[in-house]
Amino acid sequence: MNVILHEYLAILIFILVAIVLSIVLFGLSYLFSTASHTQDAEKVSAYECGFNPFEDARNQFDVRFYIVAILFIIFDLEVTFLVPWSICLREVGDFGFWSIIAFLGVLTLGFIYEWRRGALDWS
Repeated sequence: MNVILHEYLAILIFILVAIVLSIVLFGLSYLFSTASHTQDAEKVSAYECGFNPFEDARNQFDVRFYIVAILFIIFDLEVTFLVPWSICLREVGDFGFWSIIAFLGVLTLGFIYEWRRGALDWS
């Protein structure tokens, strides 16, 4: 039991140092920040989405913002599979090559489907 505790002691110390350091840095940035903590017209104005930030949360909104965001995340994560594949392309052989070609085919079909359904249109 002592050996297990000794092995995990470094991790515990690392977590404690990270917590203390983050609290100290947050406190220092709050104390020494030059920005005003009061709200002005620029801070409460509508930003990229076009909605006022301090209204009732039950207002109707356009769901296309979330659809495009979800589609971006899906396609972005799928493209990240190409990085390890491209690094070890010579080791994967023919099976690995044709597997990624099939994967890219499914990815392309999904993109065409979303395009044809109009999920990428803003009008």
